[in-house]
Amino acid sequence: MLSKYHDQIDFNCPMSDYPRPQMVRDSYLCLNGPWHYTITGQHRTCSGQALVPFSLECELGGGLDPLKADEELIMEKEVILPEGFNRGKVLLHLDAVDAFCEVYVNQKHVASSKCGYLPVVCDITDALAQTNQIKVVIQDPTELKGQMRGKQSSDPKGIWYTAQSGLWQSAWLESVPVHYITSLKMTPHFDKKELELIINTNYDAMAQVELEGQIHEVKTNEPVYLSVHELHPWSPDTPYLYDFKVQFEQDDISSYFAMRKYSIEKDKDGIKRLFLNNKPLFHTGLLDQGYLSETLLSWPCDQAMIDDIKAAKSMGFNMLRKHIKVEPLRWYYHCDRLGMLVWQDMVSGGGPYNKFTINLPLFTDIHYKDNLYWLFGRRTEEEKQQWLKDFKGIIDHLYNVPSIAMWVIFNEGWGQFDVKNAYALLKSWDTSRTIIPCSGWHDQKIGDVRSWHVYFRPYRFKKDPLDRCVILSEFGGYQLPVQGHLVSEEPYGYKAILNSTHLEAELTELYANQILPGKKQGLSASVFTQLTDVEREVNGLITYDRKVLKINPDVMKALNEALNQE
Repeated sequence: MLSKYHDQIDFNCPMSDYPRPQMVRDSYLCLNGPWHYTITGQHRTCSGQALVPFSLECELGGGLDPLKADEELIMEKEVILPEGFNRGKVLLHLDAVDAFCEVYVNQKHVASSKCGYLPVVCDITDALAQTNQIKVVIQDPTELKGQMRGKQSSDPKGIWYTAQSGLWQSAWLESVPVHYITSLKMTPHFDKKELELIINTNYDAMAQVELEGQIHEVKTNEPVYLSVHELHPWSPDTPYLYDFKVQFEQDDISSYFAMRKYSIEKDKDGIKRLFLNNKPLFHTGLLDQGYLSETLLSWPCDQAMIDDIKAAKSMGFNMLRKHIKVEPLRWYYHCDRLGMLVWQDMVSGGGPYNKFTINLPLFTDIHYKDNLYWLFGRRTEEEKQQWLKDFKGIIDHLYNVPSIAMWVIFNEGWGQFDVKNAYALLKSWDTSRTIIPCSGWHDQKIGDVRSWHVYFRPYRFKKDPLDRCVILSEFGGYQLPVQGHLVSEEPYGYKAILNSTHLEAELTELYANQILPGKKQGLSASVFTQLTDVEREVNGLITYDRKVLKINPDVMKALNEALNQE
């Protein structure tokens, strides 16, 4: 099913916008577009032309059957560097490759990865020739090797979706001087009106930072503290971004940050709430899985990202819970500049999930200890250590994003293990955000947040015995299939809805009689399921192809405005 963006896709070089908005250089060569692929395995051998950055399994990528565990996918592209492109070193970026990959340039091995949701970045200078052959060798065992896979399944149905393989985010090259900036780390200290900045470089020396019209001489590879003279607090209503530049020897980059503070504090009535910039703010959000009909996990164009965020804002939502997916950095950039809070889920992994484990708490409120690894699909120590490594990689990758207000470690027991340890690690990595250790169920009675998922019954607020901040991190799931915009004749959802008028009436009753009273009693956030339909799941407020908004946005906006009134 083609999306509303099909005619906006540049098939020669799709998604060509600069992919890293918080570290912009003027050196950029996009490698998106046609690549050659070959699949070999016991039951299939085929080859053809792939279109990066789309998986081979999505409609735009060819609609092939998902890669089997015994199959190997090879993706290749020939690249000739423009004259003068090489300034000293050339870096190859593969922003996401699902799942296990080995990368070669001119037959020289340059990188490997076991995470399908994190970028692969490597220095390919020593492998370069006049004409360069890039080859990526990929395997994707989905559930069989326990890797991060999110909602991908070898048996897609209900809330589980088509497994995907290959380069599903941008591929690109940049050139840097021999001495260059490898990364930035930005931590705003709102109360002190200062930015803590670490400029990581491959050579210790001084750098210059231009901020608010002033030049600061700073050391690299250690924290420096830059005062902000004009404080503009970032919020969904006023998403102010500070632009700045860094010069390090012959390397120049542009970036941005925001001044904001996320915390959990007691309000005037002694109730623990989510606070933004020292004031309570109710997070009214949508579950957002980032799937689209013809491209699945990928985006067809930059405008598609923007429109999803703007659609949520038009309905009065101030937050999106990015569910079990890591988006391209441009998606977060649009949340930063448009003013949309983000709750960022970690990507789930592990072996096949025990249905009893992941469904029982929905009806019984029974919670298991998460050191019973076999109940949660965790089989080997190697799998757990790889997940922890990728967990740290995601935090590092997204640390600088101003709009990310909340980290979500585990969801509904999917591959959950030793969350007390994961929570302690995350607290040591990032003290600037709030954290949901366990979203939904299998609560381990730790942290500052108590999360609930409520489907199939009315929501009634319950004060947490441990006096944690109470949030409703999933509810709703109202099923409204729209004919002509379905990918399955067997749509899936949680409550049958007849039409848009019925949907508006049900949502009005739901928010007025359950969510708003809950907020007055102590509820601090709510996440409605969900922003868009996904494959067979038709409980979105927007159809999978983005062609139909199922509700009058003004109706939803009025409900959300009531939640953020004092």
